[in-house]
Amino acid sequence: MSSFSIAVTPADDLIDVPRRIVVRGVAPGETVRVSSSTVRNGAEWASSACFIADAQGEVDLAMSPALDGDYGGIDPMGLLWSQQPLQAGKRDNFHADVTAPLVTAITASGTQGAASAELVQRLAAEGVIRREVREQGLVGTLFLPAAPGPHPAVMIVNGSGGGINEPRAALYASRGYAAFALAYFKAPGLSNYISNTPLEYFERGLDWLRAEVQPKDDFVAISGQSRGGELVLLLGATFPQKVSAVLAYVPSALVHSGQNAADPEVGREEPTWLLRGQPLPHQWEGNRTASWKPFDEGPSPHRHELAMLTALEDEEAVARARIPVERIQGPVLLLSATDDGSWPSSVYCRMVSGKLAEVQHPWPVVWRDYANAGHSILFPFVPTTQTSYAHPVSGRISTGGGEPSANARADLDSWQHAQQFLRAALAKHSSRKDLT
Repeated sequence: MSSFSIAVTPADDLIDVPRRIVVRGVAPGETVRVSSSTVRNGAEWASSACFIADAQGEVDLAMSPALDGDYGGIDPMGLLWSQQPLQAGKRDNFHADVTAPLVTAITASGTQGAASAELVQRLAAEGVIRREVREQGLVGTLFLPAAPGPHPAVMIVNGSGGGINEPRAALYASRGYAAFALAYFKAPGLSNYISNTPLEYFERGLDWLRAEVQPKDDFVAISGQSRGGELVLLLGATFPQKVSAVLAYVPSALVHSGQNAADPEVGREEPTWLLRGQPLPHQWEGNRTASWKPFDEGPSPHRHELAMLTALEDEEAVARARIPVERIQGPVLLLSATDDGSWPSSVYCRMVSGKLAEVQHPWPVVWRDYANAGHSILFPFVPTTQTSYAHPVSGRISTGGGEPSANARADLDSWQHAQQFLRAALAKHSSRKDLT
């Protein structure tokens, strides 16, 4: 009877938990191919790599380098981030129902035959409560931890793709936060476009979240990516008394126009954000150097970043559009990427951190700038191979940039730092509350 086998430990856990994948019962020095297959929102994603068994007849993916296949070198979770969809153009990493687990079949094959095991990833821990929110004009989803509260809270906003970021909210709730994923366009009952979005809508969301969950020590953080990263910096600066901490993923330092998410009838050079009914000055407004040509007419895959760089050359326009981050009254986490194809997030984060240093911001400022990574920084152990895609609003095909392996490292490191940042921010916030 063959002892050829493969084991995954832990076999079933939250998506951010690393796994140990070990093949046993192999002849020392034998080549073994290990493959993965996951159905993500109805589409199959797959990867594989070859390994050489060690002197004990084992292949441990945490110790054995991949010599040939979809990734190279030592990476215990390389089979997951290197997955690609078998049907071209698919980008969904999760099921439409984020409470449903992702089940990956891990298969090993060699001269001894084949063996398989399952790797189960969950966004929502057992007992996490999901509740759709359709009240006070708000559209979103609230996730609550299984344990009784009070819990610290975080409000999560998406970027220029719109919609409701349920995956991140579900994972935050699994890690002990009352997490409110708030949509502001491209969701039921809302506009299909980002143009002319009032900031008071988000203020109402913050007020609703506080009233609804009565957060621990009145701690409410805000997290956003891309246009959402721009937005959370703007909200922290506009409503500083209502924001306890800011997590800005690949953000802008400036207010931008509608761009790819704009209402076509309004145009991509028209306003995104309104305050008290008035549009906020934005980067493209009155800009003497801004040009869409490097993006529109540049080589494929198109890089939106190239157009953004032209706009940075007009210092007066930049000054008018700069987000006054010095008004933020809490810790700030900045996450950027050096090969960001969507916009120059490294440059923007340098501007933000520089201004906060200049004014001697009295709260911690953490900046992680990921070398060779691109715009899509999510959380660990999801595929990072789909860097070029059609924008969900404009349909324009462009690249977010980054190498898949660098994107995977950024996914892991950013989530670790986000959790550490929030723990430290909560501890500092709570200690101040105790003094008062």
